[in-house]
Amino acid sequence: MLRTFSAADDWPPGLDEAVAFAVRWHAGQTRPAGEPYVEHLKEATAFLAYGAEVADPALLHAAVLHDVVEDTACTTAEVRDTFGDEVATLVDWVTKGDDRDAYLARLRTAPVDALLVKLADRASNVQRLDTHPRPEKQRTYYAETVRSIVPLSTVHPWFADWYGTWRREFAHLA
Repeated sequence: MLRTFSAADDWPPGLDEAVAFAVRWHAGQTRPAGEPYVEHLKEATAFLAYGAEVADPALLHAAVLHDVVEDTACTTAEVRDTFGDEVATLVDWVTKGDDRDAYLARLRTAPVDALLVKLADRASNVQRLDTHPRPEKQRTYYAETVRSIVPLSTVHPWFADWYGTWRREFAHLA
């Protein structure tokens, strides 16, 4: 059975500043189903902390902040000034630019820590993919995840198992 995480899961300790920073930048944003965007950040962080059992503060901070440069007016420099080089570098690795294909190709050369943040991010996005309001988006996102993200999950046994289960449970979207 697929292990999922939700906004009901607690934030790991020590992330108050990152959470406040992300909440401020993502204020008013919602996900496709209408829930507050911060719920996605909490889910991604929970995947990393409670699923993969990652305790590294830089990785957990990057999980909270992973979309702040991509989806808001925040810059990598602002992340660096507030949270340091390591967190900013991880956020930069998982920040998608204008060319989605180039971004996905670039991930194949990403350091393991950046891949862990990306795997947690995508796991949050796909754990309820079949509830996305647009069926065509469900199918294309499933295909992209299987093609470009699932192969990256081999960097961590928990994510490899999780994505294997997810792929089987969501195969109806293929």
